[in-house]
Amino acid sequence: MPALAVTVVGHDRPGIVAGVTGAIAQLGGNLEDSSMTLLRGHFAMTLIAAVPAPAAELSRRLEPLAEQGLFVSVVEVPAEQPVSTGVAALLSVHGADRPGIVSSATTAIARRGGNITDLATRLGPSMYVLTADVTFPPGTDVEQVADELAAAVAPLGVHATLLPADEDVL
Repeated sequence: MPALAVTVVGHDRPGIVAGVTGAIAQLGGNLEDSSMTLLRGHFAMTLIAAVPAPAAELSRRLEPLAEQGLFVSVVEVPAEQPVSTGVAALLSVHGADRPGIVSSATTAIARRGGNITDLATRLGPSMYVLTADVTFPPGTDVEQVADELAAAVAPLGVHATLLPADEDVL
């Protein structure tokens, strides 16, 4: 069964998730992985679904959402199973907002071969917060990476924490 990646972005309103998942269900599809959030009042969703129909058919069924001003994209992707080998860690960065926080933190992670598998940022009235799930190569010393990360973001006046994650948590 083809795996289809669906992206929907636009001004938020009730019923978007129901519309997307309803179209998938009508085609006999199964939702496998999904992420949805609001970004400053804009709806943003990405998902992978196993659908026994071509991408063009799901796109056709999602046209009513596009006609309501949402950007909708459907593409076939290889059916791959996620590989979770390595050292899982949780990243948290917080402090006053300023340019370069995400870039500095993710560059420090990348230098040590870290793969960011989930990332979220939020700008509040007095605090900028970044959280991420990271997988490092087997044998990585997370404490050493945490020290390098703290040094990388310190010039920006923010604090970073990197802790080993419980591998049984999804």
